[in-house]
Amino acid sequence: MYGLAKEINREEDLTTFSQGAKDCVPTLIGYISIGIAMGIVGASSNLSILEIALLSALVYAGAAQFIICALLVAGSPISVIIFTTFIVNLRNFLLSMTLAPYFTKYPLMKNIGIGALVTDESFGVTANKIAKKETFNASWMNGLNVTAYIFWNLSCILGAIFGKWISNPEVLGLDFSLTAMFLALLVLQLENIAHSKLKFYLTLIVYVVILMLILCMFLPSYIAILLSTMIVATIGVVKDK
Repeated sequence: MYGLAKEINREEDLTTFSQGAKDCVPTLIGYISIGIAMGIVGASSNLSILEIALLSALVYAGAAQFIICALLVAGSPISVIIFTTFIVNLRNFLLSMTLAPYFTKYPLMKNIGIGALVTDESFGVTANKIAKKETFNASWMNGLNVTAYIFWNLSCILGAIFGKWISNPEVLGLDFSLTAMFLALLVLQLENIAHSKLKFYLTLIVYVVILMLILCMFLPSYIAILLSTMIVATIGVVKDK
């Protein structure tokens, strides 16, 4: 009985808010480096520190924030900026749908709060936990999400403040840090995927590439990449069920 109680307590410790914050630590290098780069780009786009802070807090999506800055510099209409941001962030809808079955016991508002702060990185950490068949709950997810949210916003603000001393973030390799982090998360997941599942996922990757090449003939490349990913991801979720 003592051993069982000890095991239960250990599992509870792994699903707390503080443990979620700890599990976010490996991704913070990616958040900080890209956040600083975002702050630098925002400052060079003639945005004030306050505007960069609000952009980070309200949009909270690295790719979308970079695109918004580029569109602002290009003088694009507000309607184009909103539509483009919506398309770029559509992937978060799929990410939240994938995680939704694990939070069905919680109220709607709590689920909205969790989904609003889900990012590619926090999804990657959670997917790794799912692959290992480890337990998690809303408290753990909030710890993961809130920690990422705080560090992202602080990093963007720091980038905006100190951007004049780092005019080119690529020199420091900051542009590759996010890619490196995702590769690390991918390796961790591959270690826990069965052979049959691995073949299934590799097939989906091939489908994404083929569909992307076809869509690139008719659409801008960034939209083709997003649409092909969302379409094949949806097919993969349905077939995996």
